[in-house]
Amino acid sequence: MPPGAVDTHFHIFGPPDLFPFAAERAYTPQTAPLEHYLNLAAVLGIDRGVVTQPMGHGFDNAVTLDAVSRSAGRFRAVVKADDRFTEADYRAFHAGGARGVRVTVATAAAFDAARPMFDGIVARIADLGWSLTLHAMPEALLRGADWISGLPLPVVIDHFGRIDVAAGKRQEAFTVYRQLLGEPHVWAKICCPDRLSRSGYPYEDVLPFVAAAFESASPDRVIWGTDWPHTQRWELGEMCDDGDLVDLVPRMVPDTALQRRMLVDNPARLFDFGPR
Repeated sequence: MPPGAVDTHFHIFGPPDLFPFAAERAYTPQTAPLEHYLNLAAVLGIDRGVVTQPMGHGFDNAVTLDAVSRSAGRFRAVVKADDRFTEADYRAFHAGGARGVRVTVATAAAFDAARPMFDGIVARIADLGWSLTLHAMPEALLRGADWISGLPLPVVIDHFGRIDVAAGKRQEAFTVYRQLLGEPHVWAKICCPDRLSRSGYPYEDVLPFVAAAFESASPDRVIWGTDWPHTQRWELGEMCDDGDLVDLVPRMVPDTALQRRMLVDNPARLFDFGPR
């Protein structure tokens, strides 16, 4: 990895005696504390990172902000938020190293129900210079496409819109995803080929979708992440090797100058790391 490389998507879980998991959660994660990620980053050559608040900890962002506070300036945070948070809360998050909010939506109906809340979040963070990360399933991405196009701040679309790679590049959700990447404020996060692949490593079935994303997005609006510790992928044979994900980078992006933009320059600008 080049000096200054940024992993823009990883999670910290627990330890639960210090940072309890949310009472209402979609899954119970394995413990994955900060020390484990720091060991991984040292092996892989990752210098900086963006700690992304996981669903397993709900709306209590303490575990994520704690990781940032102990990173000696190496990390930024993307927090989880809803309409309970005030402008004062966001200012405190900003002081603690947060530079974005991530929202998750699974269906068109869920998007319709959550849109007023999403609009409130956007209104509160736009002046902070933050981005909005959208983790949307295909149905929700289709419903929210016009809304995304009109947003006044950078929008990062997670995980290729969670498309079904078996459905091919001409499926409606991926077509809309590519159209959105043509918008001057929409970013592509190259992340979780292991989660999308039907064939497994070396994820040959995902590579055409990566190439299509690069064709659609400006090279100045592409970032990369590991998705460590790969939640809900704990069955034998499901868990990927993060070294394989790093080794996949030059296969996805052969051009070394473009690699540097994706891994270093673009995330530094989006998440306010400053020059390297």
